[in-house]
This record gives sequence, structure tokens and C-alpha cells, in this order.
Amino acid sequence: MASIKKRPDGVWRARYRDDAGREHAKHFPRKVDAQRWLDEVTAAVVTGTYVDPKTARTTVEEWCTSWLAGYGTRRASTVRQARVHVARIVAEFGPKRLGDVRPSHVKAWTAKLKSEGAADSYVYALHARLAQITADAVHDGVIPRSPCSRRTSPGAGRQRAYVATETQLWALVDAVPEHLRPAVLLGAFAGLRVAEVCGLRVTDVDFMRGVINPAVQYPQEPLKTATGRMAVPIPQALVLELADGAGGRRWIVETSVGVQVGPWQIDRAVRAARAELNARAEDAARQPKAKAAEVDAAQARALPEGFRFHDLRHFYASLLIASGADVKVVQARLRHASAKTTLDTYAHLWPDTEESTRAAVGAAMAARADSLRTSVRKVER
Repeated sequence: MASIKKRPDGVWRARYRDDAGREHAKHFPRKVDAQRWLDEVTAAVVTGTYVDPKTARTTVEEWCTSWLAGYGTRRASTVRQARVHVARIVAEFGPKRLGDVRPSHVKAWTAKLKSEGAADSYVYALHARLAQITADAVHDGVIPRSPCSRRTSPGAGRQRAYVATETQLWALVDAVPEHLRPAVLLGAFAGLRVAEVCGLRVTDVDFMRGVINPAVQYPQEPLKTATGRMAVPIPQALVLELADGAGGRRWIVETSVGVQVGPWQIDRAVRAARAELNARAEDAARQPKAKAAEVDAAQARALPEGFRFHDLRHFYASLLIASGADVKVVQARLRHASAKTTLDTYAHLWPDTEESTRAAVGAAMAARADSLRTSVRKVER
């Protein structure tokens, strides 16, 4: 129900009641303005974009606080990541009313993040989080529409996977602490992620059949998907490495006193080993009487800045591809949800098809040329 009434002071009072029976009113100096306002409210109700005026005053910070409270039912690591993202969102938009955030504001924010040096993948993740938060606000009736869309998305960006050489891999194995060497082997020869390595129990490895059955990730959380729990076959050589000293242990990778190793410990060890290998290469190059072969050997063991444990998974993929495995086999061994993910990351590692492409096109053109020559001969006869 809506109405417009002129007050004794000459001001026009427009009012309406929402579906909950609450009355809302607004005053205007002209009747035409009051009518326009009521028309807009009516149109919003009809199109399903109506938002309660009090709700519309909700700020980004207020809604994010409420949103996080509901998001807290998820696993602890997922919630921690969400809190980090929300902190960046609130830092930019916190005091602004949620409904006042426009697509142009979102695009300006992502551009600002990139100019500050944030990685493309991180900017994409922040935009995806804002899109998730605002979509939930739309579903809850806090705002009529989300300011995030494909038009505002900054794009995830693609980082070409770095594939270490065998020389670099074995140098890394030798450089990390002895109790962490199984972790490097599991990353390079089974493709396990760092959290899966830390959560791998001795009981998850079938030493007789040579099969790893990933089940949990650090600290002891079940893997999220059935794909992640797919069995990974491993060779006897790796079985022997993992079985060495496994008796009486709970975890495949643990400290000397039987304590489970955390992902940060492995990441820190890889960074330290990388720094050590690179320092050796630099020292060898500075030695005035160093032999060229020694310098080359040291530099061959060096790792690029930014090399991380996850790059061992790329090494594993490259081994499979080099052995002739097709995309479906690589997808299964890496436990990707789809072949698209495998191809997006590793398509460049499959054998170069330039020559086969040239041959196919050349054969088609040669066939055409032969056909034309045959036709000419027939005409001449």
C-alpha cells in the first residue's frame, strides 16, 4: 500500500508498507518527486530488486563480519584464507555502503593491486572472494545486484610451470635435512602436494603392492574430493626409500622424535636448500682458478628464485609426459578434477607437433597439386 499526502507545511509525504508490514516514508518538496520515488520502489518490488532502506545502509565491513560468522563452519584452513582475503577487502571498501560499491570501483581496486606488485593469481583470488561475498549479499536481500562479474574480473593469469632437471632434483634431495628427503621424493615421484606429504601416514602406503593411498592432509583433515583420494602407483625403488625406517613410525615424514612435520617446515627447508645451492654456484663462479667443468656443474645444480616445493609436482608431470603418457593418464596420476586443468598447465610439455602439422598440411597441398597435374594431362590428351 502506498500513498502521497501534503503536510500543513507544504511538504509532500510519500509512504508505503513493505511485505513485512513495516512502513517507510520520505518527504519531498514537490509531489512529482514523491511520485517518482514511489514508482521506483514499486518497480524494485516487481523486479525483485527491492532492498529494505535500513538494510541498504549496511557497510562492507558490517556485511563481511556477518558473512565470516556464517563461513566459519568450513575447515579451519579455508576460513583462515577467507579472513586474509576479507581483511584486504575491508581495507579498501570497509566504510562504504555495500550497495554503493560499483563495478568501476572493483576494476579500479584490482588495477591498484596489480600496480602494487600483487601476483595475478592473488588479485584474481581477491576478486573471486569479493564476488562470493557480494553474491551472498544479493541472495540475502542486502543489495539488489553484485558489482562483480566477468567484466570486472582481472583474469587469473597463467604461470608457465617450471620443470627442474634431474641434476637439480638430486641436488635438492641432498641439500635438505635427511628426515625431509622422503618429502622431496614424494613430491617429485608421486606428485603429492605439500599438505598431503605432511599428512601421509605409514598405513596409507601399501608397500607390498607399491601404491600410495592419499587420505588426509595436514594436520589430519580428510582430503576434500574423491579425486584427491585416488591411488598413486609408485616404483619399487621409491617403496624401498619410504620403507627405510618406517617401522614404528606413524608418519612417512616426521622428525627424529616422531613429531608430524608441518608444511611450513618443508617449504622453509626447500627455500634454504635453494639458497645454499645458488650460493655454491656463485662461489664457484667467483673462484679465479676454478675449472670450467666445476663451475658448470655447480650452476647446473642451482635453482631459480621462487622455486618451491609445488614445482616438484611439475617435475613428476614432465616425467609422465616424457614417458609417453597421454593426458588422461597424467590427469589421473596428478589427481586433477578435469583434463582441462592438466592441459592448461602442461600442454607445452607434450612433444612438439610442428613437424607433424607441417606434414599434414603439406600432404593436403601435395594432393591438390597432384590432382591439378592429372587434370591438365587429361585436357592435353
